[in-house]
Amino acid sequence: MRTDAVHDCVLCPPLRFRFNAMADLPGEAAVFAADDDFFLMPDLAPLVEGHLLLVTTRHHQCAGAFGRAMWARAKVWRDRVARTYRQVYGPDELLLFEHGPATEQGGGACIDHAHWHLLPSGTGVRALVEERGLPGRPASYEAVRRFFHGRRSYLLVEEQGTATVHPADGVPSQFLRWAAAVAHDRTLTGGPWRWQECFGLPGSRERFFRTIEALQPYERAESHQ
Repeated sequence: MRTDAVHDCVLCPPLRFRFNAMADLPGEAAVFAADDDFFLMPDLAPLVEGHLLLVTTRHHQCAGAFGRAMWARAKVWRDRVARTYRQVYGPDELLLFEHGPATEQGGGACIDHAHWHLLPSGTGVRALVEERGLPGRPASYEAVRRFFHGRRSYLLVEEQGTATVHPADGVPSQFLRWAAAVAHDRTLTGGPWRWQECFGLPGSRERFFRTIEALQPYERAESHQ
């Protein structure tokens, strides 16, 4: 499984943070924390304050491509973010989602580089997925891996402490961003929720900088524990 940088991937060097620069947003300077496997940063076009991305440092297509140790390491990062959310926002209502492409831009993915979306709250995403006829099963490491290695794209959703994986072949691009946006605002019918339509706009920029202001002190404290 290749892990070297892919020259046209926007989450690999040298293009990493290119869109941040286009929107006059900090890129590498906005990374909260990193290790050899992952880095944590604000989403470029956050749906809500606190919207983060956990991104693989090297190129992996999705979490379904992870080895067992890397999956476990991703869960450690998830737990770290959950602690930060509890400190800043209160109750533990973390929402996690991923489009897992088994084929190029499959399963609603628009970037074939593993990244988990993390939001401090949100329920109803799983219901919206299942309303589309996409039933879920418990999202164990083995279940997610079976999707990917069977060349089936997937949707990974965690809300209220329960993670499920759903078939995703044929879903619209950025389907889970839409579902998360609707879950936060049931009056939303049209958008925008796609990151390309949001990044750089005043509201998006404001959420980006509020996220840094709210979370960076706590993430720095986590890094020194």
